[in-house]
Amino acid sequence: MSRRQRLTLLAVGLVVAVLAFVALRPGDDSPAGDAAQRTVVAPAATDPATEPEATGAAEPAVAAPKAKPKFVVIRARALKPVGGVKEVTVKKGDTVRLAVSSDRADEGHLHGYDISKPVGPGKTARYTFKAKIEGIFELELEEAGVQIASLKVEP
Repeated sequence: MSRRQRLTLLAVGLVVAVLAFVALRPGDDSPAGDAAQRTVVAPAATDPATEPEATGAAEPAVAAPKAKPKFVVIRARALKPVGGVKEVTVKKGDTVRLAVSSDRADEGHLHGYDISKPVGPGKTARYTFKAKIEGIFELELEEAGVQIASLKVEP
């Protein structure tokens, strides 16, 4: 093999190595590459019984912040629930957060928990409480006698 052939082969090998490095590198500095590369991964739940023993120093456990429960919005128009009777299901011990609005003045009453709040134009009733009683409970516009939601508290 001549010297010129060796230099050509070396140059081709160098170009291939550079292209492989660019194609296989872990990150991309371009803005489009950043968006394409970002992935949010939630930590997997682990079972302590199947978790291998850690070697070395243990990291302190940090509790994940509790998510604030969202308001479930229930609307009534002409004394009828918009979209039908809303079904809300929670676990016992959860915080329940409901917001009830109506275009007519009435009283929102959650049976079983016996919570009543005035509701009407410009007056949204907000209910925030711990689900301590299991069962199915009716939320109604009390004066009209119209059910607008059903709260199911599971064990």
